[in-house]
Amino acid sequence: MALLAAAFVAACEAYIPGPDAKAPPVTAPSPRSEALRDYYAEVQSDLLARGLLRTDGGGPDTPYTPDMLATNFEQIAFYDEYARGAGLRRSTGRAGNLRRWDVPVRVGLEFGASVPEAIQSADTAVVQGYVARLAKVSGHTITTTGPRRANFHVLVMGADDRDQMLARVREIVPGAGRTTLSLFRNTPREIHCLVVAFSDQTNTNAYRTAIAMVRAEHPDLLRKSCYHEEIAQGLGLANDSPEARPSIFNDDDEFALLTTHDEALLQMLYNPALSIGMSLEAARPTIKSLARELAGRYY
Repeated sequence: MALLAAAFVAACEAYIPGPDAKAPPVTAPSPRSEALRDYYAEVQSDLLARGLLRTDGGGPDTPYTPDMLATNFEQIAFYDEYARGAGLRRSTGRAGNLRRWDVPVRVGLEFGASVPEAIQSADTAVVQGYVARLAKVSGHTITTTGPRRANFHVLVMGADDRDQMLARVREIVPGAGRTTLSLFRNTPREIHCLVVAFSDQTNTNAYRTAIAMVRAEHPDLLRKSCYHEEIAQGLGLANDSPEARPSIFNDDDEFALLTTHDEALLQMLYNPALSIGMSLEAARPTIKSLARELAGRYY
């Protein structure tokens, strides 16, 4: 019952904002939604019982060297877990070019009709605080805003909000194809949350729009962990690595929340010494230099 995070990248038509999707009336949870809620509660309990989903950010038991940080950055920033624009098909394993945002990121949080107001209020505060942290760490302009001004949309919706979610995806990305829509319509239970980042038409390495989906059925810590991983992945850290530690970019579920190691990855990703579209070969000397600067004190 491993926590799976998926990041996908594809080119599409430019973002054209549309009217907010109308939420259906709130009703009692369906049997499917209740079953998912029970399932994810068991997943979280099992992970915690095994000492996973740590929230401490790493410590003396998780040291890493500059070389380890450099290698982890290469794996997480230059490789993809899934093939671009191909849904859940695994990537070829070949390195791509550096991808990130070159415009301000405006994160908008939207809740399905099934999400209680108490959770909406609490999660809004969580995301606002996290976004402020990401902006400080990366040095990039990242703010929270309303759904109509957002270019990074975080949809917190459950099985009973499926129609509402699909309507919003179509509004946000009018050119979304069947593969993209299928990701949101038929998300496997093992995929706890995902993010799809869409590139600029003229530069496939420059992000312009992103949509993250977080399941409303998650218990609090799993839901918070999804915010941490999917928003960070949507900024350009698209892959996971079994060697990355302490990190949320690792499918072993040891850490639930962004770590000091992951903050270093974000600092490297948005450092002006690295430019959008750089190949791994061209970027490697700078990566090694930045890693020595950021991780040297832990060596």
